[in-house]
Amino acid sequence: MLTFKPTRTALVTGAGRGIGKSIAESLARQGVTVICVSKSADSCGATAAAIVAAGGKAKALAVDVSDGAAVAKACEQLLAEFPVIDILVNNAGITKDGLMFRMSDEDWNAVIQTNLSSAFFWTKHLARPMTKSRWGRIVNISSVSGIMGNAGQANYSAAKAGMIGLTKSLAKELASRTITVNAVAPGFIKTDMTTEFVNNTEVSSKILEAVPLKRFGEAHEIAAMTTFLCSEEAGYITGQVFAVDGGMAM
Repeated sequence: MLTFKPTRTALVTGAGRGIGKSIAESLARQGVTVICVSKSADSCGATAAAIVAAGGKAKALAVDVSDGAAVAKACEQLLAEFPVIDILVNNAGITKDGLMFRMSDEDWNAVIQTNLSSAFFWTKHLARPMTKSRWGRIVNISSVSGIMGNAGQANYSAAKAGMIGLTKSLAKELASRTITVNAVAPGFIKTDMTTEFVNNTEVSSKILEAVPLKRFGEAHEIAAMTTFLCSEEAGYITGQVFAVDGGMAM
């Protein structure tokens, strides 16, 4: 059984659906107050409402995570309400796939800003109060694409690989303040983002040839690893990348 102090507060980006929603719900079940962030007020609002309906504590916050100024303003408002955000899960992500020669500058920049720069923005503002309280958990949701690369995903793979480098650097910077920083690298997980190829028998069969466990993962399996890394029990783990991918990257 995992241990969480009842006063802990977490912020989860991309919490309106898929993996982020599952992580927010998992942390809430541990008694953590969860701030659910997404660009859409409706989606993060629905997640927060579901948590509250289940007896948990949550609030919704609509923010464009790719906008550094908007994130800074949101953090200022949050820290006026909460003395410290103890747990930060940088999960927000988008895909704009395409071969490099066909990839527009706009598609490159949009994915880098949303998937990588956003993690920098949130961490920059929320880690400082963690240093003062001398406790914190930061988990960056990367991807096996950031470990192995993937044709047609130069922007996505670069962003997710960047999250791994960010994780390892911040782990070294923040360790003296008892703040751990780790990354979780999901493989092919059944979410809204992957519905198109999961439901395509021909495509999914080809994908599963590269997955030793021969199945797609579930969002709750990513949430379980993330929740553990946010717990008291994970206090001696930092700077690590945990692939939850059915064995793809081994």
